[in-house]
Amino acid sequence: MSEASYSKIISDGLWLNNPGLVQLLGLCPLLAVTTSVVNGLGLGLATTLTLVCSNVTVSLIRRLVRPEVRIPVFVLVIASTVTVIELSMNAWLHELYKVLGIFIPLIVTNCAIIGRAESFASRNSVDRALLDGLAMGIGFTCVLVTLGGMRELVGQGTLLAQAHLMFGAAARHWTLTLIPDYRGFLLAILPPGAFIGLGLLIAGMNTINARHARRARLVSAPVAQPASAS
Repeated sequence: MSEASYSKIISDGLWLNNPGLVQLLGLCPLLAVTTSVVNGLGLGLATTLTLVCSNVTVSLIRRLVRPEVRIPVFVLVIASTVTVIELSMNAWLHELYKVLGIFIPLIVTNCAIIGRAESFASRNSVDRALLDGLAMGIGFTCVLVTLGGMRELVGQGTLLAQAHLMFGAAARHWTLTLIPDYRGFLLAILPPGAFIGLGLLIAGMNTINARHARRARLVSAPVAQPASAS
């Protein structure tokens, strides 16, 4: 089986096969945590790091693991990686760790991670596995941050609220109040708001893809030749 090109891996992870918008995997943390930009960014970076580390490890051991036990081994690799990330966040980003709560250890159960380990990392070289994990992670993080920004803006009228949870005390004044004297819209930061926001993102992506497909058809369509005069 020929290995995928680097450009194909990047385009799949960021857009064509985005875990949050196309595969629709990992929706539980995506919908629960994205009440703000900072929350989405924190979970997204943790997921990206898990994808990169697990993909690289699985690719390294892919020829040593028997097919009968590959799934338990992959889960063990992912669980070990998440445990290290969880303990590190608890030590250095404790406040953000408390906000994200149970959704950090639940990264282990994210179907996107085990799916990439099984369908890609176990069948490709280390460099491609690393790039795939990075691209998929960045694509997932972009969805988390975008959805978090939409919900925070509509729900509170701000962006980057509580940025100090991730970037330290110097970020306490990073909050952008885009709608002054805004009383907030509670629905946006409740679970129904997450479903509505994700639906809008998917609709926007489908619209962009449809326009590109229509433009490609117009470009590739043969130009009609004028009829010659008899």
